[in-house]
Amino acid sequence: MSMKKNFYDLTLALAGLFQAVALVEQIAKTGQGTSEAFNTSINSVLDLNPTNSLEIYGGDVNNLRMGLELLNELLIKNTPKHQDVIRYALGVLHLQKKLSNRKDMLNVIASRIEQANQQAQHFSKTHENVIANLGGIYSDTLSTFRFRIQVKGDYNYLQQPRIANQIRALLLAAVRSAMLWRQLGGNRWQLIFQRKKIAECVKEMLEGLTTIDGNI
Repeated sequence: MSMKKNFYDLTLALAGLFQAVALVEQIAKTGQGTSEAFNTSINSVLDLNPTNSLEIYGGDVNNLRMGLELLNELLIKNTPKHQDVIRYALGVLHLQKKLSNRKDMLNVIASRIEQANQQAQHFSKTHENVIANLGGIYSDTLSTFRFRIQVKGDYNYLQQPRIANQIRALLLAAVRSAMLWRQLGGNRWQLIFQRKKIAECVKEMLEGLTTIDGNI
């Protein structure tokens, strides 16, 4: 794999991770999130046999606009905002590392995601029942670790089962992207010492995007 190709794939995985946790913050605080970004995150969990990194996110870089724009702010503009999103992302990376040592839990997650996939064929990938299923997977596995991600938001939203399921499903999606990031050789040191290369990839990707918007 060439260095350029590797950083391209690493950037996709990082954008997928940050997009999912950005949606967690968005939904926890406002009760809704950008629909295209939400669909992309959920699809990334359900696609168990992608042929390449981009296919995990629907085969279109445009699907990761939200994550890329966030990375652009964090890596290039050095904005002091998004502290909760950064905390969630670091928490997800920590959880994923713990998960990588639990083959039994990985097998359970894979098996249950396959069941959710079958369910999605009868409904749709973002149907409320499928989201509840994915949220349940997160609760029954990753939430059992001593370390847990504490989500901040509006209590009126967080107490709603539908919102809680969406948040857990998105955290599962974030872990999926974190796993891809690790598989590609990603680590925290790259965010420090190779920040410029990742930032350049983010900029190149953003320059080629078309305009999309929407809410769930």
